[in-house]
Amino acid sequence: MVQLTVDIGGRPGIDCRGFCAYCYFRHTGKKEIPAFGCRYCLPFMKGCDYCRKGVKEEYPGFKPLREIADAVLADIQSVRGDITRVTISGGGDPSCYPEFLDLVDLLASLEAPLHIGYTSGKGFDDPGIADILIEAGLTEISFTVFASDPALRQRYMNDPTPEVSLEIIRRLASEIDVYAASVILPGVNDGTVLEETCRWLEEIGVKGHILMRFANATDQGLILENGPIIADHPVQTVEEFSAMVASAAACCTMKVSGTPLADPDIGSPFAIRHEPDLIARLPRVEGTASVITGSVAAPFIREILDACGGGDVVPVAKEIACLITADDLRGLDLSTLAGTVIIPGRSFVFLPEAEAILSADGIHRQVIRGPEMLTADAETSMGMTRDGVLEMEFCGFTDLIGMINLYGR
Repeated sequence: MVQLTVDIGGRPGIDCRGFCAYCYFRHTGKKEIPAFGCRYCLPFMKGCDYCRKGVKEEYPGFKPLREIADAVLADIQSVRGDITRVTISGGGDPSCYPEFLDLVDLLASLEAPLHIGYTSGKGFDDPGIADILIEAGLTEISFTVFASDPALRQRYMNDPTPEVSLEIIRRLASEIDVYAASVILPGVNDGTVLEETCRWLEEIGVKGHILMRFANATDQGLILENGPIIADHPVQTVEEFSAMVASAAACCTMKVSGTPLADPDIGSPFAIRHEPDLIARLPRVEGTASVITGSVAAPFIREILDACGGGDVVPVAKEIACLITADDLRGLDLSTLAGTVIIPGRSFVFLPEAEAILSADGIHRQVIRGPEMLTADAETSMGMTRDGVLEMEFCGFTDLIGMINLYGR
C-alpha cells in the first residue's frame, strides 16, 4: 500500500478565515517558543523543524499550486507500487486554499481515492462543492461540525456561511465516508445540543463523531504558552468527559468516540486490558525501569504491566503523554525513580536534557525513548477495527516490556 500525503501549508488562524473560539493555536501570536526537543532531533543538537516549527504549525502560508504539483510528482517518482490513497493536509484549512478546485482536479488525475484529513468547511461558500469533490474521487473526509445549530457554528467557529457548511456535510455523507469532529465546550455544545447534533449526523449518514475535550491550561495539553484559550471557561474533568462520550455513544448506532477518553465500541484506549489471553502472551517484566507517562494513561499502563509481573509507572502532571515536555520532568520526585527511565516516544523532550534533569540529585539515570504508541486515541481508532487496535497495543507493550528488560537495572 502506498499512501501519498499532500501538504498544502497554511497558518492556523490566518489561512482558515480566523480562529475558532476554542482553537489550540489561539493567542500564540508572534511569541517565540524555544525548541522543545523531540524524537527527530539529532543526538547532539536540540531542535529540529518538527519541534521548532511543526508543533506550532509555523508555515509561511499556503504553498503555491505549482510547488505542490512538483512535490507530488517527486513523491510519485520515488514510490513503488500503486498509490492507494491521497491525503490533503496542512496547517491551514484546505477549504480555504485559494486554488482548491485546481488542486482537487490535479489530484483526481492520479485516479486514487482522495482523503481530506481535516477541514472546518469555513472556506466553502457553495453547496455544489460537495458534488465536485465526489466526482473527483473523494472517498473520506474529516469535517469539524461543532454543532448542527448554524448559529452556534457561526459564533464559535467564525463560519460566515454555516448553513452552507452543514449542507455540504449532508451531501457528502450521502455518498462517501464522513467523520465529524466536535471540540466540546461545556455549557455550549454539550447536553441537549450534543444530543441533537449526534441525532442529525446519524440521520444524514455520517460514519462517526469524534468528541474532543476542550483544553484550557498547560496540564491539559497547552504547551505553546497560550493559555487560557477562553478565560474562565469551565473544563470537564477527564472522568466527566468520558462519561459524556459513553452516554452519547449509547444513544447512537453511529460510532461516537472521544479523546482523550474513550472509544466505547472498541474499549480503547488500552483495550488489551480486557483481553486476558493477549495479556498472557505478552513478555514478562524482568527488568527494573521507571516508565514516565501522562496522568490519563498512567493507571491503564500500570494495570497492564502489573499483569505482566509488575512495573514502575510514574505520571507527570500533564494529562497527555505525547505532550510531555522537559518542564514536566522537573516536577518529579527523583528519589522515586529507577536507574533507567523510559519516556513516551512522541514526547517533546531532548534526551540529553532529560538525563540532566533526571540525574540532578547526583545519581546518573539512563533515559530511553519508548515506543511511538501504546494505544490508539479516538482520532486513530475511529477508522480501525478492534482487532487492529489490539494488534497495535500488543506490539506497543511488547516493545515497552522489551525495553524494560533490556535496559532496566
